[in-house]
Amino acid sequence: MPAKRALSLWFPRLGAESVLRKMGASGQGLALVMVADSGQMQVVASASVAASQLGVQPGQPLRDAQAICPDLVTRTQAPGEMQAVLALLQRWATRFSPWVAAQPPDALMLDITGCAHLFGGEQAMASQIQADCARHGLSLQYGIADTPGAAWALARFGGQGAGPVGPSGQVVLQEARATRARAAPARRGWARSTSGPAAPPAGGGAIAPPGGSFQALAGLPIAALRLDPAITEGLARLGLRQVGDLVDRPRAGLARRFGPELLLRLDQALGAVPEPISPAQPQPVLATRLTFPDPIGLPEDIAEGAQRLVQRLCSLLQQRGQGARVLRLQAFRADGTAAALPLVLAQAMADPARIWPLLALRLPGLEPGYGIDVLRLAVVQAEVLPQRQHAGHAVAGQAAQGRAAGQAALEDLIGRLGARLGPQAVTRLHPVDTHIPEKEAQPRVAAFCTEAGAWPQPPRPRPLLLCPRPEPLTAPALPQLPDRFRWRRRSHVVAHARGPERIAPEWWLDDPQWRSGTRDYWDITTQDGLRLWVFFAHGGALSAGWFCHGSFA
Repeated sequence: MPAKRALSLWFPRLGAESVLRKMGASGQGLALVMVADSGQMQVVASASVAASQLGVQPGQPLRDAQAICPDLVTRTQAPGEMQAVLALLQRWATRFSPWVAAQPPDALMLDITGCAHLFGGEQAMASQIQADCARHGLSLQYGIADTPGAAWALARFGGQGAGPVGPSGQVVLQEARATRARAAPARRGWARSTSGPAAPPAGGGAIAPPGGSFQALAGLPIAALRLDPAITEGLARLGLRQVGDLVDRPRAGLARRFGPELLLRLDQALGAVPEPISPAQPQPVLATRLTFPDPIGLPEDIAEGAQRLVQRLCSLLQQRGQGARVLRLQAFRADGTAAALPLVLAQAMADPARIWPLLALRLPGLEPGYGIDVLRLAVVQAEVLPQRQHAGHAVAGQAAQGRAAGQAALEDLIGRLGARLGPQAVTRLHPVDTHIPEKEAQPRVAAFCTEAGAWPQPPRPRPLLLCPRPEPLTAPALPQLPDRFRWRRRSHVVAHARGPERIAPEWWLDDPQWRSGTRDYWDITTQDGLRLWVFFAHGGALSAGWFCHGSFA
């Protein structure tokens, strides 16, 4: 059985170089940095090669980086952006090993046991990986060893010595305590941090021979063990600056002073404690395609091909017990271009008789161009279909079937409207647990709005129409209901009234519409037959008075 071998791939400039790759030729030689928030200041998360050559390093405050390079180009690092880029690299790395684990935010770990000979050996494999990364404009540092911990250390510290470490975590050149505060950093303003090395200007790596992990790690700095910076600084104050300095030390004393993390990381790097590589579970691709011997362009041919794809895809979904929520139909034209039609369903479904009419409504928007060679239908978002339980009683079963048919008809209607108007244009009201009248119903996108159940019953009937803003009434500013008032340039006489119903504002929210304070609502009917919902505002931040909030018919 071959010995275990691990390969660590570190992309020190992944954030900046992914942006430069999108910019194309305009980003060549650009001093660009990715900026992230760290506490109450902005720091450099990733720097391009041009920015690193000017002295800008990751972890540096942005104001210091701009002082070094006034022409520095900055980009804000969006949440989840690095995860998406790293996921693409993880898929690419599976060509070298099926066992690939992501190490956010900028590294991969591969189990290459029994894989290197397929590429001509470990050195040839590493050279091919470097060539692929260079072709795509990505800097790479790699390390190969018996354990993931040793490979991680070689990828970041391979070929570097261990210098003295100051209290701030920087490597300094002086040994005397009095000169450490004035020590010049190894590079312009910034040096290697104990939490990670500075990004090198060019790619490289190191390979430890089988069984030679200790010899490869002995001369590396303590930070190569993936320790907390506080532990690294504490060890440096004791004169322990290299991994080899820890091997002969009493383990009980180290564990008592620095905790179990130090010995765990050391044993993992040397192979005394196993550290498995856990790759992400591959997501199944639910898609089907249809290739034509000759390009097609007639609407009838496109519809026939799309209908066949729907039948195939629904069969795959039914086998997995899933339903499609979002679909995408892709058409690859003969001239090398492509077009896509998204379809958002109101509910996860796997019935071709329900999906195909909705997709057919979108097909007129598909432009064939010079002809379509390939049609591909893929599931962008899938959900597990709930298992339906049949009712034991015949009447109950028929009632359940009727409710299911009504729900399916509503979902199909929402899907048809969404296919014509767009899914965001079709909304439905969703109940909200509140006593504020204008907040009891909230509009939501119907395609993504789950059934909310029964609506809560208010203590008093609510009007059919609510005014966008309460309209003032001309009446005495007294809490007693007036016999007559003036509203919308007309005088009205109260014939019947029921109330009051007191509603107080939500004290935990500052709503400008409710700064008038507590309200007493009345359901009144005028002699003209108008049934209005009026209230008296007792006055909070505003003046007291009478207002109309809606009408019942």
